Amino acid sequence: MSTPSGLKQIALDIFNDALLAADPVEAVHRHFRVKGGLLQVGDIDYFLNQFKRIWVMGAGKASAKMAKAIEEALGDRVSGGVVIVKYGCGEKLKLVSVLEAGHPIPDRAGLKATEDLLSLAKKIDKDDLVINLISGGGSALLAAPPEGIALEDCQSLTELMLRAGMKIDEMNTVRKRLSRVTGGRLARAVYPATIISLILSDVIGDKLEVIASGPTVPDTTNLSQAVDLLERYKIWGQTPARIQEFLKNSREETPRADDAAFKRVQNLVIASNLISLEAAKHCAQKLGLSPALLTSSVQGEARELGKIYGSFFRETLKSGNPLKPPACIIAGGEPTVTVKGTGKGGRSQELALAVAMEVQGLEGAFFLAAGTDGTDGSTDAAGAVADWTTVPRARAANLDPAEFLAANDSYNFFSSLGDLVKTGPTGTNVMDIHLLIVG
Repeated sequence: MSTPSGLKQIALDIFNDALLAADPVEAVHRHFRVKGGLLQVGDIDYFLNQFKRIWVMGAGKASAKMAKAIEEALGDRVSGGVVIVKYGCGEKLKLVSVLEAGHPIPDRAGLKATEDLLSLAKKIDKDDLVINLISGGGSALLAAPPEGIALEDCQSLTELMLRAGMKIDEMNTVRKRLSRVTGGRLARAVYPATIISLILSDVIGDKLEVIASGPTVPDTTNLSQAVDLLERYKIWGQTPARIQEFLKNSREETPRADDAAFKRVQNLVIASNLISLEAAKHCAQKLGLSPALLTSSVQGEARELGKIYGSFFRETLKSGNPLKPPACIIAGGEPTVTVKGTGKGGRSQELALAVAMEVQGLEGAFFLAAGTDGTDGSTDAAGAVADWTTVPRARAANLDPAEFLAANDSYNFFSSLGDLVKTGPTGTNVMDIHLLIVG
C-alpha cells in the first residue's frame, strides 16, 4: 500500500504533465505556423504580403505567453500590440506591450489597459491583420463599462455574482452587457481588418462566446437574460442602481452572427481542459496506474461533487469498479461554490475538503483538485490534496473539518495541515484538474 506522501508525489507528477500540455507557447506553435510568406492557422492559409501591418491584441491569464510565441513566429513582422494579463502573469516582450490588471475583480489598472487596447483598435485599418489572443480571465481584465456605469458598480456586481455561485457562462451573460469590448464588440471595433483569434478554453464545452466573454465571437444572449439571471440568483435587489437602470433601459444588444464584423474572423481553440486530461491519463499510465478519463465537463456545487467522488473511491476500493487499483480516475471542469461563510478558499480547496470528509478511513484513497492557472479563488494556492488520513490528522490538531467547510474556510484548513498545492501563476488557464488515485 502506498503512503500518503508517495501518492502525493504521484498526483503532483500527473498534474504537472497536465499543465505542460496546456502550455500557451507550445499551443500557439502547434497551430500557428509561418513558412516563408505563408501563415498557416489551423486549416486556413494567409499570405502575409497581403497585409500592410500585423497587430497583436488580447486578454487573459495566458495572453502574454501566447504573445511571446507570436513574436517568436513572426519576428519583426509584428507592428506592435497590447495584451492584458492578471497580476503576476506578465512577460517581457520586444514588440507587444504587456499590461497587468486585477482578476477576478476588475480594477483601475484594467480600466486603463482596456482603454489602451481600444486606442490601438482605432489605428487599425482594412489592410491590417490582427492576432487576437484570448484565454480565461479576459472578462474581468477587459474592463470597459459603458457610459454612465462606474468601475465601482462593476466591482460590486462581480463580487455579488461570485458569492452567489453563478456559473461562468451565466456571469458572462451579465458581464457582456457591461463591456465595450466583449460579446463580439472587439471584432466590431477593428472591422474591416482581418482577425485571427487564438483561444485557450477555460469553459465547459469550449463555448467560444463564453471564453473571456467572446470579444470576437457573435453573441446569442441578450439583456433580458442578464436581468433574469440576477433575479434568479436573488441578487437583483443588491445590484448597483446604475446597472439596474442600464439593463432595464438599454436597447443596444451585442452583435449577432450576421454582423459584418465577423466576416473576416477566424476563431480557433488551441488548448483545452480535455487536452490536459489526456496528458494526465498518459502520465498516470507511465507511472503504473490504470487510468480512466471520466469527463472534462464537471460542474455543480463543490461540496456536493465531493460526495460523488467519495462514492467513486468507495466503489473502486470495494469492487474494483470502474478500475482495479492501483488506479487513477481523471476529471476536469469548473465546479462552483455558494459562499455563505466568511472564510478563505476556492472551489478546488472546498472540493478537496468535501472529499476528505468522504474518504476518512478508506486506506489508499488520495485526491488532488487544482486550477491550471495556479490560483484558486482569491488565494495564493492552486488547490489542495486530501487522503484517508486528512480528517484524523485535522482532529488531532483540534481542527473540525465540518466547521471549516461551513465557513468556506478550506484554505486555512489545508494550510494548517501543509496540504495546499502551490504552483504560483502558471501562465495558462484551462479550468481545473481532479485526480482520484487509489493506491
